[in-house]
Amino acid sequence: MEEIVIPQRKPRQFIGEEFLLTSWEEVQPLYENLVNRPINNVQDLRQWFIDRSELESYLSENMAWRYIKMTCDTASEEKQKNYHFFVEQILPNSSAFDDQLNKKALESPYLSELQDKGFDISVRGMKKAVEIFREENIPLATQVQTKQTEYQVITGGMTVNINGEEITLQKAGDYLLSPDRAVREEAWTKISERRYQEHEKLDNLFNELRDMRHQMGINAGFANYRDYMFAAMGRFDYTPQDCFNFHEAVAETVVPLVNKMAKERKEKLKVDELRPWDLKVDTDGKPALKPFASGEDLLDKTVQCFTSIDARLANYMRIMRTMGHFDVESRVGKAPGGYNYPLEEIGVPFIFMNATSNLRDVVTMVHEGGHAIHSFETRDLPINAFRNTPSEVAELASMSMELISMEHWNAYFDNEEDLKRAKVDHLEDILEVLPWIATIDKFQHWIYENPTHSIEERQEAWLKIFELFSDSVTSWKGFERFKKYVWQRQLHVFELPFYYIEYGMAQLGAISVWRNYKQDTKEGLAGYLNALKLGYTAPIGKIYEAANIKFDFSKEYIAELMAFVEGELEKLK
Repeated sequence: MEEIVIPQRKPRQFIGEEFLLTSWEEVQPLYENLVNRPINNVQDLRQWFIDRSELESYLSENMAWRYIKMTCDTASEEKQKNYHFFVEQILPNSSAFDDQLNKKALESPYLSELQDKGFDISVRGMKKAVEIFREENIPLATQVQTKQTEYQVITGGMTVNINGEEITLQKAGDYLLSPDRAVREEAWTKISERRYQEHEKLDNLFNELRDMRHQMGINAGFANYRDYMFAAMGRFDYTPQDCFNFHEAVAETVVPLVNKMAKERKEKLKVDELRPWDLKVDTDGKPALKPFASGEDLLDKTVQCFTSIDARLANYMRIMRTMGHFDVESRVGKAPGGYNYPLEEIGVPFIFMNATSNLRDVVTMVHEGGHAIHSFETRDLPINAFRNTPSEVAELASMSMELISMEHWNAYFDNEEDLKRAKVDHLEDILEVLPWIATIDKFQHWIYENPTHSIEERQEAWLKIFELFSDSVTSWKGFERFKKYVWQRQLHVFELPFYYIEYGMAQLGAISVWRNYKQDTKEGLAGYLNALKLGYTAPIGKIYEAANIKFDFSKEYIAELMAFVEGELEKLK
């Protein structure tokens, strides 16, 4: 075992060690220094970038902790207030300076002399940011970010009563794994009813978000918010048409496999109709897998699993644990979902999740663990822009780790039968998630291409898209009202618009990384880490090449990878 050495952040040479954020007035002079500082040679310019990075890293980590604390306790008004202070006071002011700083850098006669790897990618991003920046979008962005937190407040407080106990929806979801069909139906119905209680509130919230976002796109000179977001997210390597091609390819190559699995499930369960509460239970009537007993047990076993892959990766988890950078167990008042939040100054991220001791929690942990590894592997890159990767790369890190780690899941499962079950479940989930990704992405394209739509038109569009990517076996008869609102479960639609297709692209890349790892564990892992180390110092395609895989979502490539996954499933069954 490697010795646990707690990383130290770099000394704050520009903003000073004593700097403490309590108001915008403390930050403003630092931004003014960067705006007004003379740059007389390429060394001055390089130092200017380093100082800018130091300030932005401090602010990023300061905001991160406010967000982490708020999501860990959504009932706390003080923690919400602390987060909103940053969103309302710091972000709008810093955004205005960001545009000035980008222009200053781009106008420097020494910019072309910066030959350090990665600056060309940063410059590309700055040019696009200057092109789309509009001052009138600053207050709108603040309103949007504040409004988005309402989704967490609404969903974080959702509970249901099962067997006389008030529990979170995440914990209630464990009952969907019960071999007793009546138990599953009761849990599914209660969860769905509880979500449905808030559907009008969430519809109205979303309408407000949609309208503000559309206005931001119009302000920036785009036809719609979708086109604005493609520019804002720096999507230099693909277009909306590529997304449409992905949707079509998934419908043609993956949905038939999902249909086949649904038919097999119905036959094995011996039911007249396959219902939504039948989709997660073991088809042989076995009880749900219990890969760990508690949050601490989950962390113990994850360290063990990562040790089997590489001792250094396991040590990253130990460092985070020693520093208290985990909050993993589900509880009332905690925001839903899971995330790995990079902490820009210290370079040691924070993992948040809602574990209830099922297989999905293991997948979430190793997924977020992949993001954490990425943070560690890039922490020594000299400026924050090099460390902030696009989602297509960030999700490659996490989804690849799901599959690489799967080869070592004996850390969670004592016997071979349970291990095989877990692998089959996860691979089937991958086949099922690709159509879901296509569903959410296609839906978001429709939303922002039709920004004046009514709630009824949105329901109609949702159902049409949902059917396109769903199996034709599962019956929602009698529960059509819930079906109209399945999209409201997806926090990305509310909080991270258009951040979802990346999961599909990265999933394809992850399958390729896993295929390489199975062929040669040493070379496969080395390729994976080579890609992560690059951060964002190369285009997406080049980063994928570093992992010895392709950035490709053509029908032919998806079909090839699906055949590989299907073959692996057959070996396990």
